[in-house]
Amino acid sequence: MKVAVVGGGINGVMSAWALALRGCSVDLFERGRMVGATSSASSKLLHGGLRYLEHGQFKLVSEALHERQWWIEKAPQLAKPLQITLPIYRGSQRPVWMVWCGLKLYEWLAGDASLGPWRWRTREETLQTCPSLRSDGLHGSFTFYDAQMDDYALGLWAVEQASAAGVQVHADTPVERITPDASVEADGLRRNYDRVVNAAGPWARQLLDASNIAARHDLDLVRGSHLLIERPCDGAFLLEAPSDARACFVLPYQGKTLVGSTEVRQQLSEPIACSPEETEYLQDLYRCYFPLNRAASCGVFSGLRPLIRSHADPNKVTREYAVERMGKVVSVFGGKWTTARTLGLRVAEAVMDQD
Repeated sequence: MKVAVVGGGINGVMSAWALALRGCSVDLFERGRMVGATSSASSKLLHGGLRYLEHGQFKLVSEALHERQWWIEKAPQLAKPLQITLPIYRGSQRPVWMVWCGLKLYEWLAGDASLGPWRWRTREETLQTCPSLRSDGLHGSFTFYDAQMDDYALGLWAVEQASAAGVQVHADTPVERITPDASVEADGLRRNYDRVVNAAGPWARQLLDASNIAARHDLDLVRGSHLLIERPCDGAFLLEAPSDARACFVLPYQGKTLVGSTEVRQQLSEPIACSPEETEYLQDLYRCYFPLNRAASCGVFSGLRPLIRSHADPNKVTREYAVERMGKVVSVFGGKWTTARTLGLRVAEAVMDQD
């Protein structure tokens, strides 16, 4: 079977790889550089999503926790376990009992894929380990494990694996239109295939609209911005933002400190760039918990996350994904880095199961 995959982000790459392993002849089209947009602008974590438990997304968390282990085993040079500290302060919106319950559930969902036990640390133990952390009002902290990655390097590793499996990669090749009977228009040429996979991430719905192909799913586009600070970080932290109690990360990354992320809805027509308000939000978060650290920020970066929106309830979004078939076209909506492999397997099943 001859298949075109549109979109060279991590979901498109893993879908192409899965199809090639099933014996398909696969062309992978990317309008720019491979894994060069959303997939290289993440929080650099492979994680189950502890905060998703607050919204009852247990299936997603379980899947992500087990996939986290797969990435570590396959690319240990690029993905490693990371101990994260979650401090509890006087007035925290998430009290000790709530976090305790969440971590117990997180551990249970991980099962054999656990990266290490969580534990409680007293105030004194916390400050001894994390001396730069704000001490005022601190009760203590929990520690637990997720994993950290170099998203761009890990994405390129996946591209190499897909290429080795036979995928033909076409970078810098924008696809203007696809058709329900599985043709692709790119570079002024029309190529015919047996199936087309639309894995264009934030641009997936735009491609369908340009191709006059109807879909049941729609997307909310949410910008996630990150701040880089020119100083090393003495640990990895999951923290409540002081203004709205959102869960944010402060992480060590390549000798610097990464702070993120924000969640701002935007349109495709708007630039994918960190706004002054987002920069201030992230700086306030950092200064709140590390008041003695005065290092200046050295950069920002932003990515656009495609979140599934329900037509029945436009305000309801999720980090889960959906695979929808429309004739000979299979489209991907949503998804997250950690679960890209299982998404790719589902895409391959949808392609191969079509009549």
